[in-house]
Amino acid sequence: MAKTLYQKLVEAHTVTRLDAHNVLLYADLHIMNEYTSPQAFAGLKEAGRAVPVPGQHLAVVDHIIPTHPVSFRIIEDPSSALQASNLAKNCHEHGIVLFDANDAWQGIEHVIAPELGMIRPGMVVLCGDSHTTTYGAFGALGFGIGTSEVEHVLATQTLVYRLAQDMRIRIDGVLPLGSSAKDLIMYIISCIGAQGARGYVVEFQGSAIAALSVEARMTLCNMTVEAGARGALIAPDDKVTHYVLQHAPELQTCRAAALADWATLYSDADAAFDAEHHFDASAVAPYVTWGTSPDQAVAVNATIPAPASAKDASAQAAAEQALRYTGLHSGMAMEGIAVQRVFIGSCTNARIEDLRVVAALVRGRKVASSVRAMVVPGSGAVRRQAEQEGIAQVLMESGFEWRQPGCSMCLAMNDDFLAPGERCASTTNRNFEGRQGRGGITHLMSPAMAAAAALTGYITDVRKLELSHV
Repeated sequence: MAKTLYQKLVEAHTVTRLDAHNVLLYADLHIMNEYTSPQAFAGLKEAGRAVPVPGQHLAVVDHIIPTHPVSFRIIEDPSSALQASNLAKNCHEHGIVLFDANDAWQGIEHVIAPELGMIRPGMVVLCGDSHTTTYGAFGALGFGIGTSEVEHVLATQTLVYRLAQDMRIRIDGVLPLGSSAKDLIMYIISCIGAQGARGYVVEFQGSAIAALSVEARMTLCNMTVEAGARGALIAPDDKVTHYVLQHAPELQTCRAAALADWATLYSDADAAFDAEHHFDASAVAPYVTWGTSPDQAVAVNATIPAPASAKDASAQAAAEQALRYTGLHSGMAMEGIAVQRVFIGSCTNARIEDLRVVAALVRGRKVASSVRAMVVPGSGAVRRQAEQEGIAQVLMESGFEWRQPGCSMCLAMNDDFLAPGERCASTTNRNFEGRQGRGGITHLMSPAMAAAAALTGYITDVRKLELSHV
């Protein structure tokens, strides 16, 4: 029987079928951070359980870590320091690799795992973080789990998993100049809604997807969870194969077997999907959010829609509340809204390709005097590469703060946060009330769009700036 890629991955990792809707799923890799793991380790200790396969677990300090540009980082906040020290103690006790605050390879979990060659096509990857969907860019099934599930995975390397439905999103055409994978996924979410993929694992197909780089695909899959998806997948191709073999050179010893296995990772031509959408990439303009949900977004050259145009009463009420919170009003042009902060970073857009785009745009220009702009690279490796390529120097000469890697102002769990009323152009993935700081206002956009806002001091259509050299 014809199968989708999702069905093939689940079938290959099913230890046993529990009932019509649930299976016991084997996990190839489990990633932890400092804030979703403490209770899980406490549960293990209380039950007297060990971690049987510590080599298939990885831990990272990334959410609470300060990003000040210092040579040695110290976590000053007592509760955050305790989280980090507990993680270190637990990892040491169970033999789990930890990328701690001052490790040369420390970074955001969803950035360092691929760059260290830990993500390969066909894997199931779990993490106590919803943006684990990022790994779908490699043809790997990644998704977030809760703390009780973290404990179960630590103890058994398996998860009781409720099966999802299959959705195919086909995107053809060519992204126009000024538009990126971030704009594409924001456009899709604005079309299908923040719950439009709820209960589904989404597989992306089409010529526009094939044209994307691996890093751009990571951005796309990363934000698919913002449409409610339980996972995101792209069948691996030559680009993915090259990336993985480059970052995991040890696979050369089993290269032929790996390539043969990866070649089977696609949806069969006559496989049935439960839902389908089709989009034209050529219609995608640079996008920006106006509200407090990722689906409350429009093209930068559009106006804020009236709440009355929402699809139902609930959406209308949400739009009205979003406008009250953001201090905007329907009919207002998105372009020209002043921002006081610009944040370029997060597991969505803090890879080297993102920083190259920003540097190319701001080279020889200056950040507006009314703006505080910061760039937080996704990992120590990204930071070093950006410095070697001269990107960091370009950013600093333009007036950006060049920080140490971490989640930073994506979710304001450290001392990088917005003040009440501050408006931020951000490359992150969520914009709900207080996400980047109590009373702070977040406008999601691409790295190029955020860079344009930094230069002008307001939300700006990046296509009006010189992009020919990007």
